[in-house]
Amino acid sequence: MQARDIAVQLPTVTVHDPVAKAVRVMAMGGLPGLIVVDDKSRPRMVLPGTQVLRMAVPGAFQEDPALARTIDEAHADLFWQALGGLTVGDCLPRQQVAPVTVKLEATLLEVAALMARLRSPLVAVVDRTGELAGAITLGRLLTSLAMPDLDD
Repeated sequence: MQARDIAVQLPTVTVHDPVAKAVRVMAMGGLPGLIVVDDKSRPRMVLPGTQVLRMAVPGAFQEDPALARTIDEAHADLFWQALGGLTVGDCLPRQQVAPVTVKLEATLLEVAALMARLRSPLVAVVDRTGELAGAITLGRLLTSLAMPDLDD
C-alpha cells in the first residue's frame, strides 16, 4: 500500500486564520493536529495537537505553572476566549520548520518511520507539485497496518 491509498481529506487552516478557529477545527474534526497551508494549498507546517494547544495557552502560564494555579476555576475555563485577533501565523515558530510531508507514492513503512522519527500524529500527503493531496493520521495508519482488509 502507498500513502495515496490511505490518505483522507482533512480540514486545514492558513496563517491568516484565528487561533480560535484552528482550535475549533481540530476539536470538531477530532483531529490529532492540523495542517497549515499557504495560498496555493501547499503544506507550510504540520502541527501536532499539543502545538495547537500551545498557541491557545498564554505563554506566561506555560512558563510558570504556579501562575496558572492562581486563577480561579471559573476564569481558568475561559482563558482561551482571550485570544482576540491572534492568528495562527502569529503563533508559529520564528524559525521555519519543514512540514511533515510524504509523496503520494510513499510506502506505509516510510510514513510510519517519518511519524515515529518526528513524533507527529499527522502527515501531509503531497502530489508532485507539492500541493496537498490528503493527510494520514496516526489512527488511520495504525488501522491500515493492523487491519489491512478494512481499507478495501
